[in-house]
Amino acid sequence: MTYDFSNLEDTIKGAREWLVSEYQGIRTGRAAPALLDAIRVNAYGSVVSLKQTANIAVEDARTLRVLPWDTSLVKEVEKAISSADLGVGISSDEQGVRVTFPELTSDRRKELLRLAKQKLEDARKTTRAARDEEWNKIQKREREGVMTEDDKFLFKDKLQEKVDEANNAFDEIFTQKEREISA
Repeated sequence: MTYDFSNLEDTIKGAREWLVSEYQGIRTGRAAPALLDAIRVNAYGSVVSLKQTANIAVEDARTLRVLPWDTSLVKEVEKAISSADLGVGISSDEQGVRVTFPELTSDRRKELLRLAKQKLEDARKTTRAARDEEWNKIQKREREGVMTEDDKFLFKDKLQEKVDEANNAFDEIFTQKEREISA
């Protein structure tokens, strides 16, 4: 007998993608183009993402260079980055915008680590909830006589295996982010 764990796997995949996305938004001491992903710019009468209007390049460890494809948008790009309140330094010239990330203080590093741990726990909570839901389905199928008690415990072990794999993957993602924050 087989059991379909696709709902659990989809939930785990979604939680993993969410965690990666959230960690990209946590600013470390290094400049990363992903930190500007959420910024929206007024361009040509509509609001679009910064990535759709400009090229974002890493100049050095703490500096990003934003080069709009249309230089008439430099002021709008500068305004959008300023209003995003990222705690960065912004300077512009006729070609583009330079975004400088300040050094992190030890207090700020601790705060970012605490935030990263909270995001990790949120991903784990989502996975646990999905595990509990699947376990309830398995128990219900056993009560209805669709599967044997042996199958129920076999699927419980497989279920826990998948959850453990997901938690290990979450831990690896967290460890990588922890290294970035502490560096």
